[in-house]
Amino acid sequence: MIQRFDLAARSVAAATFLAAALLAMPAAALARPSALQVAQAAPAAPAQPAKPKRTRVDRVEMRITQLHAELKITPAQETLWNAVAQAMRDDAKAMEQAIEQRRQAKSMTAVDDLKSYQAIADAHAQGLQKLVPAFQALYGAMPPEQQKVADAVFRGSHRRHAPRKPKQP
Repeated sequence: MIQRFDLAARSVAAATFLAAALLAMPAAALARPSALQVAQAAPAAPAQPAKPKRTRVDRVEMRITQLHAELKITPAQETLWNAVAQAMRDDAKAMEQAIEQRRQAKSMTAVDDLKSYQAIADAHAQGLQKLVPAFQALYGAMPPEQQKVADAVFRGSHRRHAPRKPKQP
């Protein structure tokens, strides 16, 4: 018990000493890095140029390629697949335009802000109205084994965007 008290007392004393040392330092010394800190923070290798940010259209193209492979689209399904891919591309372009219009707004009232979000949601809804029938036609042409793969692929892709359910105690 005495050892625990001694350890706790030492910890409190060390914390008090550090706090006092920090308070005793001039504020300018705390704000200005030392030469050693500057040298340690310097990059060891030449900085590489930042990668350009992928646009929504770029990400959709990657997703189209990924889905094509995951769904194992056959040559006989290519025509139906192309309609799905085109619907995805059109949606991405419309969404990107709506988002860009929002970004370019210099100032917005609360009502303008809500309307811009509505425009984005409307663009997405219109894209889904085109995507669903195109995918439904493709899905209907798939054999049952391929449909099961599609079910699993889509189930997994939407779960990462859905809100998580709280854990029950």
